[in-house]
Amino acid sequence: MKALILVDESQDKIAIREIEKPSPKKGEVLIQVKAAALNHRDQWCRIGMYPNIQYDTVLGSDGAGVVAEIGEGVDSSWLNKGVIINPNINWGNNEAAQSADYHILGMPTNGTFAEYVVVSTDRLSEKPMHLNFTEAAALPLGGLTAFRATFTKGQVSEGQKVLISGIGGGVAQFAFQFAQSVGAEVYVTSGSKDKLAQVVEKGAVGGFNYKEDSWSKYALKTTGGFDVIIDSAGGNSMNDYLRLIKPGGRLVHYGSTTGAPKNLDMFRLFWSQASIHGSTMGSDKEFREMVKFVSENNIKPIISSVRAFDQVISAFDEMHAGDQMGKLVVTF
Repeated sequence: MKALILVDESQDKIAIREIEKPSPKKGEVLIQVKAAALNHRDQWCRIGMYPNIQYDTVLGSDGAGVVAEIGEGVDSSWLNKGVIINPNINWGNNEAAQSADYHILGMPTNGTFAEYVVVSTDRLSEKPMHLNFTEAAALPLGGLTAFRATFTKGQVSEGQKVLISGIGGGVAQFAFQFAQSVGAEVYVTSGSKDKLAQVVEKGAVGGFNYKEDSWSKYALKTTGGFDVIIDSAGGNSMNDYLRLIKPGGRLVHYGSTTGAPKNLDMFRLFWSQASIHGSTMGSDKEFREMVKFVSENNIKPIISSVRAFDQVISAFDEMHAGDQMGKLVVTF
């Protein structure tokens, strides 16, 4: 079968190779992958900026397809069923945080950028009926990360003012859609005027260009501040967020793409009674809740582009350029 492998001997660091088709063992199923989607972790693996890198691994955490074979002890009702994959592996029993053995499908366990992938049955959810395979493939990792950040950590509810940074990213877009679905007043940031305009068309109350020096002052003047801020960048924007958070508000961070802040305004932090929450991925329980929420609210992932699997390396290059607006999906 064809698969995208992380390699050490080429300039691209990834290559499509022919590898042996896996077979399901006890409690497992073989999924014929219909579509798979990129996440930033795939690109980070490609450039060596992810822990526990193992070459010759099939990348990919997001996927949707059809159960083609079942292993011993698996309920036959799964056969030929359309499914999405929960990319969590070994989250553990603590809802508050992942276990020490936790990892994500696609590194070091072979992932979804292949014609077939084997997973255990407890990683399966039926594909939401309102999504096609391309849309469903874009949901799992980004949807789960956003669900935990928005509801478990951010406790977003109707009528609250919410700011979501970096709206071009998949997680940010899901957080926008989730918060919007419960009646929150959602604002966004981006360094792209085009992306801001697109999200305002989709229902954002307003958008702010973080490349403008006075964006946070303008945001505070026009909104009065935010109950919840959901961010993936970190860095020196932290002090902007501390100026923007309402008393008792919540700052939720699920990434740190710009690193640590050079300094942190501790006075604003303690005086505002604000709380800072770290968040990443989510538990199996949250995955089930997320899929149910998406189905009940008829949420569809925002797709930036779809291409054949043979063109998957160009999708990685597009992600590296950072111009996408939505998920990058490949089909088989």
